[in-house]
Amino acid sequence: MTKRVLIVVTNHQNIGNNKTGLWLEEFAVPFNEFRDKGYDITVKSIKGGDVPLDPNSLEGVDKETYKEALAQLEGTAELTSEDATSYDAIYLPGGHGTVFDFPKSEALKEVVSQMAQTNKVIGSVCHGPAGLTTATLKDGTPIVKGKTVTAFTDEEEEEMKLTKEVPFLLETKLRELGAEFQRAGKWEDFAVTDGTLVTGQNPQSSRSVALRMIDVLDKQ
Repeated sequence: MTKRVLIVVTNHQNIGNNKTGLWLEEFAVPFNEFRDKGYDITVKSIKGGDVPLDPNSLEGVDKETYKEALAQLEGTAELTSEDATSYDAIYLPGGHGTVFDFPKSEALKEVVSQMAQTNKVIGSVCHGPAGLTTATLKDGTPIVKGKTVTAFTDEEEEEMKLTKEVPFLLETKLRELGAEFQRAGKWEDFAVTDGTLVTGQNPQSSRSVALRMIDVLDKQ
């Protein structure tokens, strides 16, 4: 049976006076890994429509390598709660846009919560774990409580000089929810797996997260 992977991306495009959105590498690198594995990939966004890309994530990019992935970001379908039952895995790439619209999405909360409860594979990288912060088990326990996770660190956010622009600091939020937060040095490739939950620290960790997700899916 071909594995079905749902990738959910942000639609939010402003941070302070600057443009933001999806960070291309965090989407396109895993997309290519999943495609090469032969997975059936569906890309949806929080509100549907075209997906904004963080301009900084386009610098020096070979768009030919990401041609197929980029095409998936045009005219995306809107995520709905019904998507919780149709896939073997969900992947949440980051970009600063995610800390604004992921936590506000009831559909994303429902999908991630249900997939956690049914032991589906959940992967996210950098700011993507913002989509994990509202998801709970049936008893109301945060899905990240007691789980080993990583994400964009407070130190990395400080270096970006965006701590005042984001609605919350992701590392701090995950720790507050009871997660066992691990990290490497700034901008180092670092990913962790805890059961069916896979998280990565930053854009450099994108491929590592995808490969870890594939490893978990292969064992199911």
